[in-house]
Amino acid sequence: MPVDKTSARVRRMFGEISPRYDFLNHFLSLNVDRYWRWLTTRRVAAEGTKPILDVCTGTGDLALAYSRRTEGTVPIYGADFCHEMLTLANEKAQQLEGDLPLCFVEADTQRLPYADNLFQIVCVAFGLRNVSDTTRGLAEMTRVCAPGGKVAVLEFSMPRLRLLRACYGFYFRRVLPLLGQLLARNRHGAYNYLPASVLEFPEGEALARLMGEVGLTSVAWHRLTLGVATLYVGRKPPSPSDSQRTGEARTAYARKAGS
Repeated sequence: MPVDKTSARVRRMFGEISPRYDFLNHFLSLNVDRYWRWLTTRRVAAEGTKPILDVCTGTGDLALAYSRRTEGTVPIYGADFCHEMLTLANEKAQQLEGDLPLCFVEADTQRLPYADNLFQIVCVAFGLRNVSDTTRGLAEMTRVCAPGGKVAVLEFSMPRLRLLRACYGFYFRRVLPLLGQLLARNRHGAYNYLPASVLEFPEGEALARLMGEVGLTSVAWHRLTLGVATLYVGRKPPSPSDSQRTGEARTAYARKAGS
């Protein structure tokens, strides 16, 4: 049976576990999730001063990581449809030193309240699998990404090595749900939902293909920590006017070089 990812159910579930969400993320991943976000801000680095958007931001960890990485030189936005999560994100933002350009907005990734072609990077960490329509979520991320900008997806995946995959699968399916439910009791089975949603979510070439279908090019993926997580990166093609200007510049240069 497919995982129930209706917006109302996911919103209630994450609202219910929000008080223990950060603690459990770091505890259950042995703090490796911090490293994955740190690595994302470096592999998908800011270029220039256009803003960056983190969708399904939750308590804002990836948005905050980009804010620290850019040291306040780039406006950072975080969007999520769970009010309780955003309350925690804002509390964490207030603890940062300095007046950093960081803003959290309550919004559904499938209906982002932003203009086309606005952000140099549109990213998501461990949240795209919770969007009821993956393709629609990716399409919205691509729509608000600026031409020439990047869309990045950091998500759980299953290791390729057979022995590691078996051991990790046992932990992921059996141990993690028990620990999660014990430490963050909730009525919606959030920590049974986690492994089920990961196993159902497309990974590797399948997700790269979806990213290509919504218009992204040069899609590549990088397996992290022996394949426990994967970072996907695609680029939005330049606008026709940009391509035309680039072509004209190359032609002019070629003529000058040949004269």
